[in-house]
Amino acid sequence: MITSSPLLQSLLPSRDDVIHNPEVNNFRAKEQECLYLLKRCNNIEEFKQVHAKFIKLSLFSSSPFSASSVLSTCAHSGWENSMNYAASIFRGIDDPCTFDYNTMIRGYVNETSFEEALCVYNEMVKEGIEPDNFTYPFLLKACTCLKSVRDGKQIHGHVFKLGFEADVFVQNSLINMYGRCGEMALSSAVFERMEAKTAASWSSMVSARAGMGMWSDCLMLFREMCRETGLKVEESGMVSALSACANTGALDLGMSIHGYLLRNINELNIAVQTSLVDMYAKCGWLDKALRIFKKMESRNSLTYSAMISGLALHGEGEAALSIFSDMIEEGIESDHVVYVSVLNACSHSGLVKEGRRVFEEMLKEGKVEPTAEHYGCLVDLLGRAGLLEEALETIQNMPIEQNDVVWRSFLSSCRVHQNVELGKIAARELIKLNSHNAGDYLVISNMFAQAQMWEDVARVRTEMANKSLKQTPGFSIVEVKGKTHRFVSQDRFHPQCKEIYKMLHQMEWQLKFEGYSPDVTQVLLNVDEEEKRERLKGHSQKVALAFALLYTPAGSIIRIARNLRMCSDCHTYTKKISMIYEREIVVRDRNRFHLFKGGTCSCKDSW
Repeated sequence: MITSSPLLQSLLPSRDDVIHNPEVNNFRAKEQECLYLLKRCNNIEEFKQVHAKFIKLSLFSSSPFSASSVLSTCAHSGWENSMNYAASIFRGIDDPCTFDYNTMIRGYVNETSFEEALCVYNEMVKEGIEPDNFTYPFLLKACTCLKSVRDGKQIHGHVFKLGFEADVFVQNSLINMYGRCGEMALSSAVFERMEAKTAASWSSMVSARAGMGMWSDCLMLFREMCRETGLKVEESGMVSALSACANTGALDLGMSIHGYLLRNINELNIAVQTSLVDMYAKCGWLDKALRIFKKMESRNSLTYSAMISGLALHGEGEAALSIFSDMIEEGIESDHVVYVSVLNACSHSGLVKEGRRVFEEMLKEGKVEPTAEHYGCLVDLLGRAGLLEEALETIQNMPIEQNDVVWRSFLSSCRVHQNVELGKIAARELIKLNSHNAGDYLVISNMFAQAQMWEDVARVRTEMANKSLKQTPGFSIVEVKGKTHRFVSQDRFHPQCKEIYKMLHQMEWQLKFEGYSPDVTQVLLNVDEEEKRERLKGHSQKVALAFALLYTPAGSIIRIARNLRMCSDCHTYTKKISMIYEREIVVRDRNRFHLFKGGTCSCKDSW
């Protein structure tokens, strides 16, 4: 016997409410009454009672609308185990229609059960139920999350066959699916064939580039969207553009996007605010990131992770630990990403004792299973502090399988501290793991070059060539008047090349009077001193700095982002330039931020 809860009883209309309705006892009135109750369900238990009422009154079996409504309410509720119950409801429908199949697909996708969503679609096709344009957006989202281009292409074929290729929602889903799966040519092909591109179409293109780390392409598309369309940009597109600004150091554009958001959106959601925190922190404006963070009414673990990572980049380890403590007090659980951010903050600030404590607390709590990335952070923490033996012991005693992440961290520390013997151990392990990362071989080569072991350098370089490994060239990016300019070492391709090298020559003369002498040990090639000096002159950071001095207003802050760790010569060079030209210079290298001012650096010469 089914009993009703007090809440359910209270939701039933009273006799007074229905006494004037002459059809109160007929089928339609019963159906309307149950549908009303269905909308008021707050949990799975209340829902089951209403479902039972539908069955008792024969509404479920005799009214397809009622059956579909019951299924939709359950599948889209988000209650615990609701999709398991929805599946049993679905199996009880004699002839499920397109809407019912769509409901199940959407429910499984929302629950991140992507394989089940594809299985439902396969069953739909097998049963001869014709999909509609609402079927495909969620189905393609499942392919996107599974990174299954093969399934995505098959579904694209069905879309074409059934004539839905011109549907804008399906097109946007195809753009996003191909882009997120790395098929940029196919993503662009769908986009270019669209007759009417919407804001969502552009946002999908921008987001796809951001998802693949194609930051320059992402910003180029975003600028084109703003320039050529009068569309109101979606928040998802803004988040992707802000991520691109963060990763390229495009502060001016990031500020413009922030201004646009404030003018056009009344209340920024937590994802957008988190992206703003991340953008300002990674573009070197830490105070602004902190102000936005502190004004946020609600924060999640991603927000805290962004703020802690930003503080880590700026070498503010103690402040990062304070924010982490606030997070714990607020009752937000730490996740994998947060612990990586906190350990990195300790590593960049040399807080060995605190880093050890955080790692031990993570192990003790047991809520986050330590990964190779966490152990890599611990090894980096110990290695930076020169505790190489302890770092090696940590790797050897890891309870999980050793991988390239931990050995790469250890190798980098061995190179910095010029410990070739321990470095050889890391090199052997990386090669044993069949590393095809050109950066690993470069670090090994540079370690041998620092020790002037030229035969070993030649051997490593030969092995790189045999494996067809190509190094990613170092580059520096500087933003001037809202446009980013990218420079490589010895760059001669910029339109203002002649003026830049004149400026470099002028800077060198002034540096000589300040006692600057090039650190030729940073040129890890077996060439003479003069050749080493020439090579140092054209480092990408120096070229970018010369360009910025030429084309930014006197007294303004110069912001440079680079993809590799800054060499000690560029560090000394930039310190002296900040003093000579009385400019604040912010440089973000692969590891952290450096604020050069008056001949000093915020990293205190430890990076």
